[in-house]
Amino acid sequence: MPSDATDPPPSNASPRLWASLRFDARGLVPAIAFCHKRKCVLMQAWMNREAIERTLATRKITYYSRSRQQLWRKGETSGNEQRLVEMRLDCDGDCLLLFVEQRGVACHTGKSSCFYRRVEAGNNPEDPTELAEATLVEVL
Repeated sequence: MPSDATDPPPSNASPRLWASLRFDARGLVPAIAFCHKRKCVLMQAWMNREAIERTLATRKITYYSRSRQQLWRKGETSGNEQRLVEMRLDCDGDCLLLFVEQRGVACHTGKSSCFYRRVEAGNNPEDPTELAEATLVEVL
């Protein structure tokens, strides 16, 4: 990460947030990015405590990459940045909802959202007990 991400910023998170969050065994929590202007889900990624602290301190969304095992700021290399408008915690404390301002596209494929494939079920009308076969259809 660039030099602005080497030193952790001061935490803007309250002790109450940390007490409410339920991280998984790897110290991660799923985070759903929601475009507050377009009113749509953009993507899902993972955050650890440091990613949450950086996001709250800078208002620039920082995630944790499970494959690279390091922090990454959304748009750092692509320019498709996300700015935090509001962060919410679900009722169980095991998922974050990030209301964001999206600059550019959210998906690495170039789509505006990572959720551009619709799943459709096709049932055989002659055999209602047959399990539905799911198909993916691109929609965005």
